[in-house]
Amino acid sequence: MKLYDADYAPSPRRVRMFMAEKGLSGVETVKFDLPKGENLSAEFARKNPLQKVPVLELDNGICISEAAAIYRYLEETHPDKPLLGTSAEEKALIEMWDRRLEFAFLYPVFQSFQHGSGIFKDRMTPVAEWAVEARNIAASFYPLLEEQLSHHTYVVGDNVTAADITALVTLEFAKVIKLRAGEEHPNILRWHELMKQRPSYRA
Repeated sequence: MKLYDADYAPSPRRVRMFMAEKGLSGVETVKFDLPKGENLSAEFARKNPLQKVPVLELDNGICISEAAAIYRYLEETHPDKPLLGTSAEEKALIEMWDRRLEFAFLYPVFQSFQHGSGIFKDRMTPVAEWAVEARNIAASFYPLLEEQLSHHTYVVGDNVTAADITALVTLEFAKVIKLRAGEEHPNILRWHELMKQRPSYRA
């Protein structure tokens, strides 16, 4: 397998952490410099027409993009230490929370960064007002996550799952838009310290 990756980008980090939690090592990695547009080549477009990372290229040449799809492939091929659940109920709850985190937290953080930083103005039209609104949308997710973590050790129960990976990566990436958990989020801070102690945190 080969992973097309990028330092600092949130979704590739999600896949690296997922692999680390699975104990997968030795996967060849191709690093792209996203601000320089190294992912915008015609060659990479043949692997992912959206020219986004991460992309997992299998030994047979099949390319899988989107972090959630890569999660699914790795879960099916390496079922030990399940990160997407075992029972029907657990699988549904993990997917529910992972989607909530991706759509209502990670996506607006990334949109705020894209439209507010100007880093990608050579390939998009930044809208400053949307950067502010997207940050507000992301901030509104903190109380929901705080409430969930007040009842559970991790996002979905007592074990680390894919939902924790998405939450952790987003929480830390949100620093680029000056959005952080504070004293009003004691359960998020408690959970964050737990996640930082895991070997996968450094993936």
